[in-house]
Amino acid sequence: MKKIIQYCIAALFLVTAAFSQDFQGMAVYESKTSMEDVKLDNKEITPEMKKMIEERMKQMFEKTFILRFDKTASIYQEEEKLDAPGQDAGPFKMMSSFAGGGKQYKNIREKKFLNEKEIFGKEFLVDDSLVPIKWKMENEAKKIGDYTCYKATAVIPADQSNIMNYRPKKGVDQEKMQKATNFTDVVEMPKEMTITAWYTPEIPVGQGPGTYWGLPGLILEVNDGKTMILCSKIVLNPKDKAEIKPLKKGERVTREEFAEILTKKLQEMQEMFQSQRGGNRIMRIGG
Repeated sequence: MKKIIQYCIAALFLVTAAFSQDFQGMAVYESKTSMEDVKLDNKEITPEMKKMIEERMKQMFEKTFILRFDKTASIYQEEEKLDAPGQDAGPFKMMSSFAGGGKQYKNIREKKFLNEKEIFGKEFLVDDSLVPIKWKMENEAKKIGDYTCYKATAVIPADQSNIMNYRPKKGVDQEKMQKATNFTDVVEMPKEMTITAWYTPEIPVGQGPGTYWGLPGLILEVNDGKTMILCSKIVLNPKDKAEIKPLKKGERVTREEFAEILTKKLQEMQEMFQSQRGGNRIMRIGG
């Protein structure tokens, strides 16, 4: 552990001089989410349809994100991709927007967090403080690209605005899932999640992908047991500077307020699907 601390301090002194007042960087991240908890349980779905839906959902949860950062603030957003001709991605895009998403702004000096979100065409701006992360430094190191990275772990509150964090309640089987009229009667949100991150002191900024921050170096990889985010490219001091400013788009709400709005909309979706299909669900989330 002493060696890691000494390396971090040495690296910090060596590279700080290169980070001028107008320093800016760009990092590309690839995100993959496990599909093990998503079950297709409708007998009316043919093997061909099931394969197509599974492939579309796999694409939906394999995303590319761009993090643009300076010494104190960052903007993190998904890279826009065009749908293939003839593909109706409406339902998948809607579900994808519930699964996290939205442009994010983090200012680690002011401990400020802003997140643009959209639900059924209505735009919200989650305006809150950065959630502190109590990192535990581990005595492990590895290379990610050209950078030496060190391991850190933490237990954090589960993201209430991410639909993929929901889990079935104990004792809830498929029959109860199909008959349920209240969304929250059959699923629950875990209170905490254990995450593993890898950061590099060679880029001494406390930024990272998504809501992750607070380590003595840029976070290049993070895994919460379901989703892994891995940096695939880094550009320091790019020629084209980006505007890293606070977001303003959407109705301002807190994290708690947005979580309540999301839960209400999911309940409305539950009722709508049941009325359309007589209680038979095409898909269930959480196993």
